[in-house]
Amino acid sequence: MIVQGNSESLLIWHRACWDTIDRARRADRLPHALLVTGPAGVGKRRLVALLAHSLLCSRPDAQGLACGGCRECELIAAGTHPDLAAIGPDPESKSDEIKVDAIRRLADSDALTAHRGGRKVIVLDPAQNMNLSAANSLLKTLEEPSPGTLLCLVCEQPSRLPATIRSRCQELKVPVPPPAVASEWLCRNTDCTDAATLLRLAHGAPLKALAHAQDGLLAHREEIFGGFSAVTSGVRDPIAEAAAWNKYEPAILLDWLSAWVSDLLRLASGHPDPSLTNPDKAKILRTLAGTINTVAAHRYLQHVLLARASEGSPVNRLLLYESLLVEWARITALGTRTV
Repeated sequence: MIVQGNSESLLIWHRACWDTIDRARRADRLPHALLVTGPAGVGKRRLVALLAHSLLCSRPDAQGLACGGCRECELIAAGTHPDLAAIGPDPESKSDEIKVDAIRRLADSDALTAHRGGRKVIVLDPAQNMNLSAANSLLKTLEEPSPGTLLCLVCEQPSRLPATIRSRCQELKVPVPPPAVASEWLCRNTDCTDAATLLRLAHGAPLKALAHAQDGLLAHREEIFGGFSAVTSGVRDPIAEAAAWNKYEPAILLDWLSAWVSDLLRLASGHPDPSLTNPDKAKILRTLAGTINTVAAHRYLQHVLLARASEGSPVNRLLLYESLLVEWARITALGTRTV
């Protein structure tokens, strides 16, 4: 949820998006609702923060960015600007849903009215977390927009939003930058010597790769891959390995696991030069690929992808890891025999 000031500069791969927004603002043609989409780690929230602060600033610069020194910017920096609001999941709730009560409060006429004579900016994040009742309530607000109010929906999975919501917003797609641009930016912002691997693990998203570097994720990946290889080779008990995995979030671990199994299947296909997600592990994976049953491994990969798609659903993490590793150990123990 974006409520604080943000003095960060515009990211290079945001330039085209920013120019589109700035032209619309200068022509007084900003939409009443903006759907900002893109994968995790490309800086959607940073871009929305820059836009919100720019729209509220009384003296934006030549690029349209907030000046950082006017009274409006001071209020933003202090987190007390009355015309910048955020809506998200209730932090006191165990659920990550955005519920209908939050949207109903938004629909209140006073909540949609600017208090300082300029614009009102409301950030709904993550928009895909609205439950059905909340989405239906938001639809009424979108159908009767308030003049001078911009509603920014930040969303990584726009397909989860009802078509009626999407159709009433102007979509702004924040792209994954070209690899050379992402690598150059990452190298300038971290002392990690393996930017290429970090970016592959982050699916090309620089801010996600930067977070991985700061969290020491490469070292954790080495540990987990060692356990995965040992289970595949039959020298590590899957239940014991699941306990070691239990300190890691499924969002990260299932992403790694699906990539390793996918690479094993690519290598087992017989292609002379398959494109791997984990080329730094190619030697070990190539050895392991000769021992797996590809039909069973394909079925297993579907199980992993289904578990990954269910992220956010209540789950016993340890039981999930145990079931996946026991199943993988069974498949690899049978080797290339029919499963």
